[in-house]
Amino acid sequence: MKNWTKAIGSLALLSTAAISMGAAALPADDVRLTGAGSTFAQPLFERWAGEYQKKNPTVKVEYSGGGSGAGIKAITDKTVSFAASDAPMNAKELTAAGGKDAIVEVPICTGAVVPAYNLPGVTQELKFTGELLAEIFTGKVAKWNDAKIAAINPGIKLPDLAITPAWRTDGSGTTFVFTNYLATQSETFKSSIGTGKQVKWPVGQGGKGNPGVAAVVQQTAGSIGYIELNYAEANKIAYGQVKNKDGKFVKASIESVTAAGEAAATTMKGNHLTADIWNQPGEKSYPISAFAYLIVYKDLGNIKSMSDADALVAFARWAVSDDAQKLAKEMTYAPLSKSVQTKIEETLKTVKFSGK
Repeated sequence: MKNWTKAIGSLALLSTAAISMGAAALPADDVRLTGAGSTFAQPLFERWAGEYQKKNPTVKVEYSGGGSGAGIKAITDKTVSFAASDAPMNAKELTAAGGKDAIVEVPICTGAVVPAYNLPGVTQELKFTGELLAEIFTGKVAKWNDAKIAAINPGIKLPDLAITPAWRTDGSGTTFVFTNYLATQSETFKSSIGTGKQVKWPVGQGGKGNPGVAAVVQQTAGSIGYIELNYAEANKIAYGQVKNKDGKFVKASIESVTAAGEAAATTMKGNHLTADIWNQPGEKSYPISAFAYLIVYKDLGNIKSMSDADALVAFARWAVSDDAQKLAKEMTYAPLSKSVQTKIEETLKTVKFSGK
């Protein structure tokens, strides 16, 4: 998913060869790069920060999470070096940050939002459709032994247990992805709940960040929540298969998420390499897949010096390289495809510091 290295001199003089070898010189003084935003990508940024500092001892990367909405606010307020979000910035957010031309957004990892559940006594893996998930999260399907759940899970003894939907309380890219997917599956959901980083859920219990929703699911029998695949795997929370656009029930995996990401790569262009990768066609595509995006200013006016700006771009280039993407794969994020990596490299070449 990401590859980062060192750089020397101005952004215009960043050497592709040095970047690929990880051999460029570090700034003379220690550099501290700060990031905030996506909890979807937080475990990966924390791993990257440690690995990158081993290679570049004078560069310290700190990532605080907080949710995509918080990350976008922080980059807009110029209190961080970079932000990460599971949702591209909308028109209002771009205007607040200085306009569309002022911002660069590139994918930094690909992941999946999964329906994670806590259902005592049920050991078989459950299946869901998008329409069923929409009805669960609007409260229309309120018991686990509802006929609609039983119909697509034959042979599984479902308990007479109330369903507790678990959802995000903060401004969240994960919510953005999940609600946008459900809106493609249910006109009723689209008109009643809508889409966005934060929506008003009619039933259930909220938690802050992916960790908060994961905790609700773990602690509440009968609960179901939408969380990033990495959190489900790390916390050993059961999650189900979801029926995709081709009518196949698919479980989230590196392969099924990569398939969804590659299907959308051809639509990316310019300084905003964004694409919706939920509900993509393909028998192997997992339908609730999404990119997380790195967000920086095209002219790094929020960075204090040229050397710090060089270090930020070097880290960004390392994050999208094969070495960093291998680390992502180890953590159950799907690696960026070669075609996406190439587009990111070209876009990062447009980033400047004080016009240089």
